[in-house]
Amino acid sequence: MNFSCQFLGEVQDIAAQLDTEALERVASLLAKVREEEGRLFILGVGGSAANASHAVNDFRKIVGIETYAPTDNVSELTARTNDEGWATVFDSWLRVSRLRSRDGILVLSVGGGNLDKQISPNLVMALQYARSIGAKIMGIVGRDGGYTAKVADACVVIPTVNSSHITPHSEAFQAVIWHLLVSHPLLKATQTRWESV
Repeated sequence: MNFSCQFLGEVQDIAAQLDTEALERVASLLAKVREEEGRLFILGVGGSAANASHAVNDFRKIVGIETYAPTDNVSELTARTNDEGWATVFDSWLRVSRLRSRDGILVLSVGGGNLDKQISPNLVMALQYARSIGAKIMGIVGRDGGYTAKVADACVVIPTVNSSHITPHSEAFQAVIWHLLVSHPLLKATQTRWESV
């Protein structure tokens, strides 16, 4: 078997193992955020930050939820990192945004954050703040889901089928899953262009 066949076989295995009940819980929570006129904040670092930026567009344009990603403002992100440190960039951003209980946090992450290992501590601190406010917490994460999976109200953990490919599969399936969500009948409010012609 060549590498392409192996990798795509892993993709099929992951898709078959996804927890559809968890997907439905995330969809329901997102619908509640919109119904309560809350905002959605999408948090991710690295490749997940790029996914967050794309997802912001889809949740705003297709679903009709006021949505933001702190990583879209590179000036504020780097100023906060420089002046206050990396661990607090999302927490302080959410405080200035006046996070409320009717708002939602969606974490896109390979590991979900882990303070002990100092991996994505900014996600952990943001989620601690979100919990204190009572905001709705959702996640699309890989591996064991880390801190996000522990505290989320609804979380999809992307199954690990090959420990050598955790990151590429996690980041790829973030896109698959958010596209599933914006296409979900509970959420889709606007027809996408190519489906309308």
